[in-house]
Amino acid sequence: MWYAHAESWSFVIRRYLPRLALLSLAWEIAQLPLYTLWADPRPEWIAFAVVHCTAGDAMIGTAALFAALILSRAGHPANWPGTKIFVWMVFLALAYTLASERINLIQGNWAYSDWMPVLPWVEVGLAPLLQWIVVPLTAWRWANRPRRSLP
Repeated sequence: MWYAHAESWSFVIRRYLPRLALLSLAWEIAQLPLYTLWADPRPEWIAFAVVHCTAGDAMIGTAALFAALILSRAGHPANWPGTKIFVWMVFLALAYTLASERINLIQGNWAYSDWMPVLPWVEVGLAPLLQWIVVPLTAWRWANRPRRSLP
């Protein structure tokens, strides 16, 4: 199993997670105008929300990767079924995000600004859903890019 290999943990902790977190931070900052939080006059509250959401994204993305590794029956990292793992990661993260967005919107924990495109059949913003396709794909490819050897 994947968890029995030090290379698996090294990949997740040293390669995938830092890239996922950095890309999530960039996405959270970029999508700020799509939420009513953007209009809050307290910059420290906006900064807190960005850090909080980025940390949550890192946890969601890492949990989705772990679940994907289990569901795809991944073994040694050299033999990982990359496409299957990625599809599971995206599916799980999207499912979580759909539920989380709906719950948090209903509870009033956050609200969309008029700029957020909303999918009418689920009443969830497009940006948080696209995040869980674009960010993991970019992080996954970046983390799996062959390392250059020094001359």
